[in-house]
Amino acid sequence: MSKIKVGIIGCGHISSIYMKNLPTFDHLELVACADLDINKAYIQAEKYQIPGVYTVKNLLESDNIDLIINLTVPKAHAAVAIEALRNGKHVYGEKPLAVTREEGKMILAVAKETGLLVGSSPDTFLGAGIQTAIHLIESGEIGVPIGASAFMIGRGPEHWHPDPAFFYEQGGGPMFDMGPYYLTALIALLGPIKRLSGLARISYPERTVLSTPKAGAKITVTTPTHISGTLDFVSGAIGNLTTSFDAFGGTSLPSIEIYGSKGTLLVPDPNTFGGTVRLRKRDEEEFIDIELTHNHNENSRGIGVADMAKAIISGDPYRANGELAYHVLEAMHGFHDSSENGLFYQMQSTCTKPEPLPVNNRFTTEK
Repeated sequence: MSKIKVGIIGCGHISSIYMKNLPTFDHLELVACADLDINKAYIQAEKYQIPGVYTVKNLLESDNIDLIINLTVPKAHAAVAIEALRNGKHVYGEKPLAVTREEGKMILAVAKETGLLVGSSPDTFLGAGIQTAIHLIESGEIGVPIGASAFMIGRGPEHWHPDPAFFYEQGGGPMFDMGPYYLTALIALLGPIKRLSGLARISYPERTVLSTPKAGAKITVTTPTHISGTLDFVSGAIGNLTTSFDAFGGTSLPSIEIYGSKGTLLVPDPNTFGGTVRLRKRDEEEFIDIELTHNHNENSRGIGVADMAKAIISGDPYRANGELAYHVLEAMHGFHDSSENGLFYQMQSTCTKPEPLPVNNRFTTEK
């Protein structure tokens, strides 16, 4: 299999796991990294033995790069992705695909125009936990899926993040920060969304940073921090999703539950690759733990890149694709739109339910 040469733009905290994992994929070669702060790029290149350190402009224009991984802040996702595509590079980005629907559409349009591929995290749905849950549903273990509940509820990132202000700007909030994990998982489990409704609020107009080094700084909140909504899937299943930065006392609710005609499935936290899958059949009294049927229950961020790179080589479909990412982006905006106008939001996009991975599939060379 040929190797796809990869460059990373954005050398912040999230870059480390990509730089650690990418060398374990036979068909990927991490050759360069870049950051607006060139010192960050040099530090990461030395730590992870990356041969090239470029400016952002030079990496975008380099003839030595086939695929760019875009790890910039959300408001820069679209500009970097479009520039990469126009420079002849496939692009895979961190979530969300873009901040606005218009930017998301533009990314997909430029990709179509150039004949290049676009992918986006999260790729946690390709991990052992959610793939095992998908395998159980596809095998008929819970019968016909009827409903779903999903909860991402906790206190805000000002408690732990070193620079949390962007979480409370446009493109932030719990829906845009964590919603991609939950919505992508639900779509992988149940298929695309037909319509949805939502309620959203800004509970606290100002937040105080409690983490170092900016402890005591004040943040003006301009995006909703508690959003709750319902989802009507094309398949006929009905779901609900709540995302919140406002539960300072925590929660005892599960991450995701799927209700079927023959049983209920407890799905692991979609922000992780592994976790415990639990099943309770209709006539049974207790949930039982299910042995994971798939690999990658460790932090395997980069599986989505590896799957996309295989598609670049073979021409086959790939799973963490731009159409899925845009469908998620539109849904997140749809919750906010519905809250503002008091109406159901009718989805304008759709996507193909990602093909399940084969049982025991392994992308990496690790044993």
